[in-house]
Parts: sequence; structure tokens; C-alpha cells
Amino acid sequence: MKEEKKEYRTKGSGTKPQEPRKGGMPGKKSFSGKSGTPYRKMPAKGVPVRIAPGKGSAVKSAPEMEGLATRRLALRVIRQVTEQGAYASLSLDKALENCGLSSADRRLVSRLAYDTLDHLIYLDYVLNQVMAREDTDIKLRNILRLGACQILLEDRIPESAATNTCVQLCVETGMEGLKGVCNGILRNLVRKKDELVFPDPDTEPDRAAAIRCSLPEWLWILLKHHYGAEEAERMVTHRSSSESWTVRPNLTRIQDEEFEKILEKKVWAKEKTDLPHAWKIRGAMNIAKDADFLNGSFSIMTPGSMMACLAMEPRRGRQILDCCAAPGGKTCYIAELMGGTGRVQAWDIHEHRTALIEAQAKRLGLENVRPMVRDAGKRREDLIMTMDGVLLDAPCTGLGMLAEKPDIKLRVTEESLQELVRIQQKLLDTVCEYVKPGGTLVYATCSVLPEENEAQVEVFLRNHPDFTVCELPESIPERYRDHRKLGLQLLPSRDDTEGFYFCRMKRREL
Repeated sequence: MKEEKKEYRTKGSGTKPQEPRKGGMPGKKSFSGKSGTPYRKMPAKGVPVRIAPGKGSAVKSAPEMEGLATRRLALRVIRQVTEQGAYASLSLDKALENCGLSSADRRLVSRLAYDTLDHLIYLDYVLNQVMAREDTDIKLRNILRLGACQILLEDRIPESAATNTCVQLCVETGMEGLKGVCNGILRNLVRKKDELVFPDPDTEPDRAAAIRCSLPEWLWILLKHHYGAEEAERMVTHRSSSESWTVRPNLTRIQDEEFEKILEKKVWAKEKTDLPHAWKIRGAMNIAKDADFLNGSFSIMTPGSMMACLAMEPRRGRQILDCCAAPGGKTCYIAELMGGTGRVQAWDIHEHRTALIEAQAKRLGLENVRPMVRDAGKRREDLIMTMDGVLLDAPCTGLGMLAEKPDIKLRVTEESLQELVRIQQKLLDTVCEYVKPGGTLVYATCSVLPEENEAQVEVFLRNHPDFTVCELPESIPERYRDHRKLGLQLLPSRDDTEGFYFCRMKRREL
């Protein structure tokens, strides 16, 4: 361990301070706040940071080490995502389950874990300036990331608390010999945070923007190419100022008026949206354990997903296929819009995910849902031209969900994007054959990349001239339909929804 200490010594002890590059810190002009996104400044640095849901809640004034439990859980999530490839949302849910923490501390765990993952590229860039080497052991690196997040992004956590809890985490993770190194690096960061240097936005605009937005540089360049620098930055930095969910009643059991009465009895803040059967709620804790949710009175669903179902215009008695259907939210909404009649086949390639669809349908009491373990990429002769409608919510990068799943940008690569594009094209070519003449095909993704969306539809229409793009139904509010080109692209910063795309197509009558 002594040798490790030597290797991980911090920069700055007896060394000449680094000279800032020309341009130094990113200028304020880049963060004019035009998007309406709430920003605040990092301590003494002036680099604005997005305010995550719940940001600003008071930190306990108890002794510093009493906050160790929250940091321990946040670190567990960060490590599982970066070291084991876990999904942040699932890992966080498991970490908070029966953890015994107060509501405020649970929110702090969520904020620290998500903020660290959301700003990982930025934090690594900063840490590399105060460390003697960059190839740090991943376990120590993750503790330092958590510490740097608190020092640079949190305005109500004392720097000493951030440092001391991270030192204790070194002991807990079997790195007691490196606790001095951890302490030295984080204290060095505290001392030198005013001297940090960043790429010059005039000479290296893409690198500067990628670090500022904490994105892989190739991804920043791609988004800038499609949307322009200003819109791309608004898109990837947009975060809702408060944690909210969109909920809708189970239409086979209750209608809007009765559901609104149920909501009035709860402590949640609520407002009706312009989507049919949809309310936005705030202030709900453990909503999945709510009695009315458990008894099947309502569901949680994102606006984009709801609109994709409305685009199907499902009617009573129809035969609908929902490909790649897990966890089943769209399947169940379509089944409800059909009044519990007809049939919705819900496919997923994985048995454990198909079980999620089955559980949803059971909770909601939907007998017209048929969950099946099936590979949508394999052609089935017996289903050709048998479906009134087919919904393909295809596997995608998920880049429209960065606000809810910040770890997505750590997984996607240029190679994985190209592979997904090939998979999407194959799935479209296969499942379109099941649509009856005059039937509806809806293609959807939770992505903002045209490669996965409009470009995919363009190729499909060239290869399948018997399909045409058709108008969206009036049940989808006009303010969204105004954005349609070849399909409808929702953007978080513009529409206050998830980033989502869908296109409605019809098969010509014979």
C-alpha cells in the first residue's frame, strides 16, 4: 500500500501552479439562460450547473460523519453503474429500498448519485488537474468523483464534510492505505478550484462544449450538427426544476372525473395537462406503493409514450401488436383505450421482461392483453396481414431520457449507435408485414437522433412504397403536432417532455 500512496500523490505540493490556457474558464455568454433552465454557479468558479430535482434542500447541521450513510448509498449506485454496468435507476431503487433513511436523506442520495453520473466527464476532467496520474484505481476514482461532485456542484454541503466522508469511504471499501491520498486530492481540489483551466471555447469549441455539458465529444458534435450548438446545449442540459410524474386513470375502471376526486384526496400537487386523461403530479413519495396505484386505479406514463398510443387510434375489438413491449405501459394504455375488448399481443425477447408486462396487466385487470416471449426480428408467416395495428417502440440509444437516466450517455458509442440503427431497420422491415391493408404502423423511439428517427422512416418508405405517412389524430394537442415533419420529434427543452419520436403510417388498401 505504501507504493500505491506514492503513485497517487496529488499535484501541487512544491510544484509550480499551472498557467491558465488562453480563454480560461467558459464565458458567461454560453450560459445566458435563454432556455429557461435554472442554473447556479459552482463555488468560486462561475461554471453554471443544472439544478437537479430536489436541489437546494437543507443539509443536516449534525456532525459531518452523520452524513456517511447517504454518501455510502450514493457511492454504491455510482460503483454499480461504472464498475458493473448496472442501470442507475434500478440500482438506486434497490439501494433506497428499506434503507431506513428519512425522505430528505433519500433525496440527497438520489441527487448525489445522479449528479455525479450526470457530470462524470466534467468531474474527471477537473480531477485530472489535481492528481499526479489519471489511471487511478476505479474504486478510488469513484470516491473522488463523489467528493468532487459535492465540492463543485453542491452549495450547501461543507467542503470539509465532503472530504472527510470520502476519506471514511476509503476505509470502508478496503482502501485504508489510500485515505491520505484521497484526503490530499480533495483538499487540493478545494485549494485550486479557482485555478482550474478549461479548453478555450474560441480555439476548441467542441471540446469545451463537450466538457461543459459532460458529453462524449463525438456525441456533442453529432447533436450540434443536427440541432445547432445553442439548441443542442439546451437539450442536453435541460432539467425540470421540480420532480414530477404524469399519471392517468385506468380507463376500464374509472373516468377522468372520478380520478380527479382521487387525486384531490392526496397531498400531491396536481395539474391537468393538455393530453387526454393525463395529470402532472408533484410531491409524491414512493408512488409505486400508493394504495390506489397498487389496486390498479391509475398508471404512471410519460407524455411521449401516451402520444404514441394515441397515434394508433385503437378502437374496440381491434387486433394490435406491441413489439418490444416491456415493461408494458403502452400495451396497457392501448388495451384500456380499446375498452378491454379485442386483443393486444405484447412481445418481448426476454422472459423476465415479459413477466413485467404480465404484472402490469394483472394489476390493471386487463384481460385483453397477451404477453408473449417472442423475438420481433424473426418473421412469422402466420401473422402476415393479420393486425389492425402494429406499434414498434424500437430499441434505441435512449438519448431523449438523459434527465431521468444520466448514465445513458456513458454507455452509448458511435459503434453501438450504428448497430442500433441496423436493428431498428431489420425490425421495421419484419413487423410491417403483419399490418393489414388499411392498418396502422407506428414507429417510435425515446431518442433525439435523426439517424434513429426521421432517417429510419425515410429508408423504410423507400423500401416499402405500400406505406405512407399519415396525419396524427386530433387527440394529440396541436402544439405538439406543429413540430411534425416526417413524424413528430419531442424535445425536452422545448416541449417539457421526454425526448421522444414517433411516426404514424398507413398501409395502402389492396
